Amino acid sequence: MTDLVVVSLERWDEVWRRNQHLVAGLLRADPALRVLFVEPPADPTHDLRSRRVPRLGRGRRELTDVDGVGAGRLWTLQSTKWLPRRLDPRADERLARAVMRAADRLGLRHPLLWLNDPGYVGLAERSGWRTLYDVTDDWLTADRPEAERRRAATNEGRLLELAGEVVVCSPELSRRKAGSARSITLIPNGVDAAAYRRPVERPGDLPGRPVALYLGTAHPDRIDVDLCEATARELGDGGTLVLVGPNLLGDAASDRLRRAGVRLLGPRPREAVVGYLQHADVLVVPHVVTDFTDSLDPIKLYEYQAVGRPVVSTPVAGFRDAVDKRVTIADAAGFPAAVLSALAASQPFPHGADGPTSDWSIRVAAMRDVLARLGRHADD
Repeated sequence: MTDLVVVSLERWDEVWRRNQHLVAGLLRADPALRVLFVEPPADPTHDLRSRRVPRLGRGRRELTDVDGVGAGRLWTLQSTKWLPRRLDPRADERLARAVMRAADRLGLRHPLLWLNDPGYVGLAERSGWRTLYDVTDDWLTADRPEAERRRAATNEGRLLELAGEVVVCSPELSRRKAGSARSITLIPNGVDAAAYRRPVERPGDLPGRPVALYLGTAHPDRIDVDLCEATARELGDGGTLVLVGPNLLGDAASDRLRRAGVRLLGPRPREAVVGYLQHADVLVVPHVVTDFTDSLDPIKLYEYQAVGRPVVSTPVAGFRDAVDKRVTIADAAGFPAAVLSALAASQPFPHGADGPTSDWSIRVAAMRDVLARLGRHADD
C-alpha cells in the first residue's frame, strides 16, 4: 500500500478526530504511504441560507506539520459545491471528478479508497478504486429530513454492496450492518494514552474550581441542551459547566446556555485539550439517548478514562457499559444532582492517572491489516 484517498465527513484541522489519528498513524508506520485527505466541500449557498459569510473550497493543500510525517506525503482537498443537489443533479459527480483529478495530478494512479461519506459512492463507482467503507455514525437514524434520509439509505446500500472491506467503530453498528456487507471488521476508537496521562499545567482560561467539563463537538444530534441548561442552574455557585469543542448548536441554543451560566470555550488544539481534561473536577456527557447516539463509540470515553477523572454520563453507548468505578450513569432527571454530588467529592488531578486505555497504535495496526487485505484484493 503506497497510495490512499480518504473521503472524510470532517475537515483536517487542529481538533483531531478518528480519521486524523488513524491516517497520521498509518503514515508514520509506512514510509512509502501517500494520502489525499478529502474534506467536506464548501457550500456557499448553504452559508448564505444560514446567514454566514459564504466561503469557497480551499482546493488542494500539502500538510507538512503533522508529527512524524515528512513532506510530499499528505495533502488535503476541499472542493466547492456551488448549488444544492435539487438545482444541480450532477453535484456529486462534479465532486467525485474533482477528487479523481487531484489524485491524478499527485501521481496517485491506483489508490485505495477509504470512504466515511456514503455520498461519495459515485466516486467508488467511477474510479474503480478498491473501496473501504468506514462507518462511524448511523446517519440513517439521525434527525434529518426524509428526502435526505432516503438519499443516505440509497447511497449506503450501494456502498455496502460495492465495498471490498467494511469497518465499523462500535458493536451496535456491527449488529445493524450485519447481513448488508460480506464481512465487517470492528475497529473501535482510542486515545494517545501517554499524552493524556502526562501531567500538564492548568489552562489559563479554565474557570476556577469546581468545574464540570464536556469535551467534544456540541452537536444537536448529541448534546441535550435542556439537560445542560438544567445542570448549569443546579450547580449555581457550586460550580461551572464548561463545554470545550466546536459549537454547532446554533445561536439560539448557545444563548440559552450562556444565560444559564454555561461557559462555551470553543475548540482547542489536540495538544491543549489534555490540560482541560486533567484539571476538570468532573467530566460530563450530557448526551441525548437515541438510536443515533446508540450507534456511536465516543472517543471521549477513552480520553476521559485515560486522565482518570470522575465522570457523570447519561446512559449512552460506551459509557453505560464501561467497567470503571469512576463512571457514574444517571438519567436526565438525576443527572444535574449527580454532577453536583460528584463535584463535592472530587479530588485534584492525580500525578500519573491510571485509568484504562486503548491506544490509537492498536487501532492503527488493525486498520493496516484491513487495508492490506483490500490491497491484496486489488492485486488478484
